[in-house]
Amino acid sequence: MLEALKLIDDISLNITGASSLALNISIAFIMFGVALELDLREFVKLFKSPKPVFVGIFSQFLLMPALTFGLVILFRNYITPTVGLGMILVAACPGGNISNFFSNLARGNLALSVSLTAFSSLGGFILTPLNFAFWGNLYLDFYISTANAALVLHLDIPFWNVMQTIFIILGIPLVLGVLFRHRFPKITQRIVVTIKRISILIFFTILGILFSRNFDNFINYIFYVFILVFIHNLIALAAGYNIARLTGLDKQDRKTISIETGIQNTSLAIALLINPEIFPADMAKGGLMFMAAWYGVWHILSGLTIAGIWSGFSLKPRTATINA
Repeated sequence: MLEALKLIDDISLNITGASSLALNISIAFIMFGVALELDLREFVKLFKSPKPVFVGIFSQFLLMPALTFGLVILFRNYITPTVGLGMILVAACPGGNISNFFSNLARGNLALSVSLTAFSSLGGFILTPLNFAFWGNLYLDFYISTANAALVLHLDIPFWNVMQTIFIILGIPLVLGVLFRHRFPKITQRIVVTIKRISILIFFTILGILFSRNFDNFINYIFYVFILVFIHNLIALAAGYNIARLTGLDKQDRKTISIETGIQNTSLAIALLINPEIFPADMAKGGLMFMAAWYGVWHILSGLTIAGIWSGFSLKPRTATINA
């Protein structure tokens, strides 16, 4: 397994700027559909009972990176340092915007999901580089001390680029969706399910195109990467659910925190990796990119699966009242 993973470092995945733009637009469309079902009155409950928010933040920004560090140390004899760093980078990223869609589909606490996504997107400006630098350097120090190898790491977060991306793919569609729901409640009731289905179709079409462009590379190495990503994602989902259970949260909040912990903003990880000002060309190796890219594919499949199980595979809208 180690020899196969070493070969990944020489591979460059075919991810163009146009593909990234199309993916972001599809996510924005999904967020618009999520906002159509968002009742702002639910947020009032969060301010009265902030415990779920604090548990979610702890699970996402403290528990997830720490467990990932333990996982890469456990697998240190079977993975390369770049693969391990790729897993830590994924864990350090804020929650993925599509987690709101999964929480909604899973009949979780949508207001909690949106609140955690908003916090993680903003807090990620500080917490992502801190987590990656801390756990990444700790991992490299351990690897060097045990394997007598060295890997130079430089990390810098492009604040305004990240802010602009978050504003476009999360903020604008959420605001437009809420305004549309408020202004046209009857139309919203009629189109919300259709919007959901169309957004899923568009999203998977784009993913299919990206996969086809990198088909040979995925086929050659998917077995090894799949095992790592599957375990990593499973641990994240289970950790989020169980920390919520241990802190006494109800099942709706448990589902949401599980999804928020397991669904990471891997598009941010990829954006960091392809930015030469953050990762020099000799640093953004295949192991880092492969782990981020495949996690981005797999967490969608796992998110849809677990949300489908929790919802009974129903796409019917929530029964919440829509106010004019």
